[in-house]
Amino acid sequence: MKLLADVGMTLNYVLDASADKFADRPAIGMAMEPPITYASMRRQVLLLAERLLRDGVEKGDRVAILAENSEKWGIAYFAIVRLGAVVVPILPDMPEGDVHHILAEMRVKAMFISSRQLEKIDEAKQPVAGRVITLDDYQGRAEVMPIVPFADYLREAGEVRAEDAPPLAFPEVGEDDLAAILYTSGTSGYSKAVMLTHKNLTANAYAASTLMKTSPEWKFLSILTMAHAYEFTTGFMVPLISGCSVVYAGKAPTPAILQKICQYEKPQVIFAVPLVMEKIYKKRVLPSIEKSRVLSFLCRYRLGRSFVYRKIGARLLEFFGGKLELMGLGGAALNPEVEHFLAEAHFPYLVGYGLTEGAPLLAGGPFGDQTIAVGSVGKPLSGVEIRIADPDPKTGIGEIQAAGPNIMLGYYSNPEATGQALSPGGWLSTGDLGCFDKAGNLYVKGRSKNVIVLSNGENVYTEPIEHKINSFPWVAESLVLENAGKLEAWIYPDYEHIDEGTIGQSVSERYRYIAGLIEELRKTINAQVAPSSRLSKILERREPFVKTATHKIKRYLYDRNAAKL
Repeated sequence: MKLLADVGMTLNYVLDASADKFADRPAIGMAMEPPITYASMRRQVLLLAERLLRDGVEKGDRVAILAENSEKWGIAYFAIVRLGAVVVPILPDMPEGDVHHILAEMRVKAMFISSRQLEKIDEAKQPVAGRVITLDDYQGRAEVMPIVPFADYLREAGEVRAEDAPPLAFPEVGEDDLAAILYTSGTSGYSKAVMLTHKNLTANAYAASTLMKTSPEWKFLSILTMAHAYEFTTGFMVPLISGCSVVYAGKAPTPAILQKICQYEKPQVIFAVPLVMEKIYKKRVLPSIEKSRVLSFLCRYRLGRSFVYRKIGARLLEFFGGKLELMGLGGAALNPEVEHFLAEAHFPYLVGYGLTEGAPLLAGGPFGDQTIAVGSVGKPLSGVEIRIADPDPKTGIGEIQAAGPNIMLGYYSNPEATGQALSPGGWLSTGDLGCFDKAGNLYVKGRSKNVIVLSNGENVYTEPIEHKINSFPWVAESLVLENAGKLEAWIYPDYEHIDEGTIGQSVSERYRYIAGLIEELRKTINAQVAPSSRLSKILERREPFVKTATHKIKRYLYDRNAAKL
């Protein structure tokens, strides 16, 4: 394992060190297209940085990126931080109003954007002060807003100086300099602007790179947005540190698209949110068992189930290209039923835990550690300290707090929120509840704000109930809330599954069918949970819940008691 004292703690060092060591190896590229090498990547970064410098971008200036994943996204990021400027990554699915707020607050000096996102900035009251560069080389709409295609911008930079001319003198960049400001898309309210330094990001990436031994021949498939800290650190920085290559899906990872890309690229590592595996489990694994009398019979017994799951696990590996060494799962809680399947199937997965304020990883793995318990998020990451504040004497559950070189500077222009999140000793209050077992595994029990305290003083953790509900094949997603002292659940059904069970039925028959499923669900769940966690009613929701970038439901939008928080 590398000691942090042996390496540079800036993003610029990471790029330079990798480009020197792995110059001719493939670095980044779009799926099913030729990648660019590490040497070519660094050259483009330096050219782009010079162009930005000539356009007046200085150290400390803020430059936004609002675009879908591509190799140009990463090149733009590294060019910005090369100058000591600050990257403002904006989630591509952020609403127009939120984008306007970010631009107004950040007053960005330049912006990299894709053609799909241009409409979001047309009516911004605080326009971009300098250049707007389209990463997908779009060049229309000049009458609305002056833009320049990335390829032209880069070509102009190359034409300014000769091939062998030394680069311009860039500002000195230190490990404690601000590298990025990320706007969270949280479950409990408005976005906050998280300030992360070069050291925050590199320390987390170096530590994450030790969770599993990799090889420069390995390929990472990127399916999550790079604007989120989870994908940026684990799916971008970690492979660059290790000399691996990264390929970008470029499209929403539906099972069909994911399978096609994986068969071509044959990746060794994929980082995903649990929803990806949960969908595959419910859409492919469960049906294959339920439609076979033999498999259904075998799964009634432990040895038979283990045999069946391992066979299915082998087919899953083929689905992902046949060379998968690790599926990293994080950003939201993994359904316990799905995790038990993955464990019994001997599928190579790893569950991690973190948040943007921790750059982001706090715990996970290490891969291959036989003491990691199913249901936990593994051990604290190297260099990260985790403690449980004010634990319950009976359960050991308390708030998870973390400290280390990866913990944010604070929230931009929000000293009150910063003071609530960071203690004078540097401990970050995560707002999550958890506990440790004797082997040092961390268990995350849920958000402290999501715990429902009933009138009799009982604490109800909603996430375990939701996991049980979501295990039903006809349920797409669910939310458990408190209403007038009682628990109720909202569910968004999987209407494709409903359609299969109601072929040829009238609308009224379809309604009765759904009502019957809901009542059966309520009785089944109530038989599996403690009396205090029983549901008084379950309500059907006709559209999906609004979710964050990592597919967690924004609970505050639906909680009747949100105003009290």
